[in-house]
Amino acid sequence: MSKLPNISTSIFTIMSKMAAEYNAINLSQGFPNFPVDERLTDIVAKLAKENVHQYTPMSGYPPLLSKIAVLIQNSYQRTVQPETELLVTAGATQGIFTTILALVKTNDEVIILDPSYDCYEAPVLLSQATPIRVALNDDYTPNWKIIESACSSKTKMIIINNPHNPTGKILTESDFEALEMLLEKYPDIILLSDEVYEYITFEEKHISAHTREKLLNRCVMVSSFGKSFHVTGWKIGYLVAPDYLMKEIKKVHQFLVFSVNSICQIAISAYLDLVSTAAIGKLYQEKRDYFRQLLKDSRFELMPCEGTYFQVVSYAAISNENDVAFCKRLIIEHGVAAIPISTFYADGKDLKLIRFCFAKDNATLEEAARRLCVI
Repeated sequence: MSKLPNISTSIFTIMSKMAAEYNAINLSQGFPNFPVDERLTDIVAKLAKENVHQYTPMSGYPPLLSKIAVLIQNSYQRTVQPETELLVTAGATQGIFTTILALVKTNDEVIILDPSYDCYEAPVLLSQATPIRVALNDDYTPNWKIIESACSSKTKMIIINNPHNPTGKILTESDFEALEMLLEKYPDIILLSDEVYEYITFEEKHISAHTREKLLNRCVMVSSFGKSFHVTGWKIGYLVAPDYLMKEIKKVHQFLVFSVNSICQIAISAYLDLVSTAAIGKLYQEKRDYFRQLLKDSRFELMPCEGTYFQVVSYAAISNENDVAFCKRLIIEHGVAAIPISTFYADGKDLKLIRFCFAKDNATLEEAARRLCVI
């Protein structure tokens, strides 16, 4: 009998497989197709011949942990203790999975805000807990009254994603004030803040949970070097949590992966001395603006994009078919792959919206837009 009977192949796998079958431009999965910074690849090339290929300590390569602490201090003016409050993970997904397995128990409830990334629910179910899926408003702002009404004495965790995948929304000051008031009423709830796109924001910088003094002692932060440095295949991220939570997370981590691959940790540790996180947002803002300009004469309606490297569009003026069917037809007839937003909802809510990834080189974006503009 399946432990996850209602979970099947992810929409990302389905759309990427179809894109390959029909030789379509793949704007579905969230990974860049442009070259990695040569400074980083040069570091890896040099390290490959050095003695860096054995296990690192369980919580991470110590110099990298120290540099993560400096990065957090520089980015958010928060002081963290590398030895007790940081953990390098095999990607953000493993960090999320490990956190939920460590902190959520049988019959607990976990609030997930839809549309939501698909990795949140599975570890909740495997913990024999109950995911409580609460939809955001149709403009993707949180309705805190509804969220609070979903809380109870059984609620163990609330998961937020900021900047938000798939919509590109960022939380406001008033959102955090409402969240803090809610958590004051429920002092046992842990906040899991997924901020893997933290350095990919545009006109307004996102407000990080790192900066909220009231949240720090009950929050697990999730970050991703894979997203920030365009090396998604490296699967390397990190968690930040207060010592009492991190102790429990590390208990699971040591038996799940024990330690993360050594050469990537050491390479990133060296790269952090060279790279500016400010340049990351600038790069993607240029790509966002270029892609939006390319699509301005199409029949797609462009939704606001405040962060991430995804652009949500409405196809309501083009077709009345459901978004999954529209995305499949988009691949077969027009050679462009996207992700239907309904698949991020527990109830499959269909607002005739789809998501494109613009983390691509200009030639790819130009050809994709050419195909999309004739629909």
